[in-house]
Amino acid sequence: MKAVGYTRPLPVTDPDSLVDIELPLPELRPRDLLVRVGAVSVNPVDVKLRAGATPPDGVARVLGHDAAGIVAAVGPEVTLFKVGDAVAYAGAIDRPGTYAEYHAVDERIVGRKPTSLGMAEAAALPLTAITAWELLFDRLKVPYGVKEAGDALLIVNGAGGVGSILTQLARRLTGLTVIATASRPDSIAWVKQMGAHHVIDHHKPLDEEIARIGIPQVRYVAGLTATERHLPAILRALAPQGALALIDDPTTLDIAPFKRKSLSVHWELMFTRPLFGTPDMIRQHHLLDEVADLVDAGLLRTTLQQKFGTINAANLRKAHALVESGRSIGKVVLKGF
Repeated sequence: MKAVGYTRPLPVTDPDSLVDIELPLPELRPRDLLVRVGAVSVNPVDVKLRAGATPPDGVARVLGHDAAGIVAAVGPEVTLFKVGDAVAYAGAIDRPGTYAEYHAVDERIVGRKPTSLGMAEAAALPLTAITAWELLFDRLKVPYGVKEAGDALLIVNGAGGVGSILTQLARRLTGLTVIATASRPDSIAWVKQMGAHHVIDHHKPLDEEIARIGIPQVRYVAGLTATERHLPAILRALAPQGALALIDDPTTLDIAPFKRKSLSVHWELMFTRPLFGTPDMIRQHHLLDEVADLVDAGLLRTTLQQKFGTINAANLRKAHALVESGRSIGKVVLKGF
């Protein structure tokens, strides 16, 4: 089968940073689906791995953590899907990725593809939807579906992939006032489309920016990027007994000053459940199915913003370059081989 991989970390401008390869079909574990991949999206985790993680023994590693496709075969213990089903999912960080014609994935982290979306539109959603959902409802413990007003959520980097779907979830499924950060005219417009009540500039102190819009403090902060740099302002912005949830990778994170306000800090990594095979791993299946229901009901929309053509090394290098630049909005998707 066709696939795209890399053998050593290289700058994305190097033609060998991602290369077209041929691989045998993956072997299935008992609860695996073999999915014929129809579309993939590019995430920051793909860029970080390609740029900094050396595959063992020089064997090409296939990246990719989002896919939409059709089930081509099933393992002997599969109960949730059948051959021919259309699915969407984000895969596992400790298994080969989705930049391949066929991909093996545990059914417990797979959801149905929204019927109202094409493959490309569906592939934009899984990783960011799981991350945003777990951050909001599992880590911050915001009540799902409760529309009581009064509290506010600050989303740092509202125009990114996670921010785009988190803004929608918080606006549609909670009573929170949603404040998202963006700085360019195009990213500001996008964040407003996603449903943010307010947009502030993350190039300015966040606490001063929320005060400017008449909100003295917030109960929740989602730190999606540059958390280390924004931490002092986040401390000032959070109300006593508030909570910060973050997904990025700060070099250090001194939260000792958070004690005086009794603030809580939460990490969100959507790969944790499949990585450790947690007893509640199947929650990601149910989560993705619910996201599909919400999309088909018109309550959520795809965050696809750009298409980069078919799935091959040259197009993926261009997509990686855009994501690596930090200037991408929403999600970048490639479709078909």
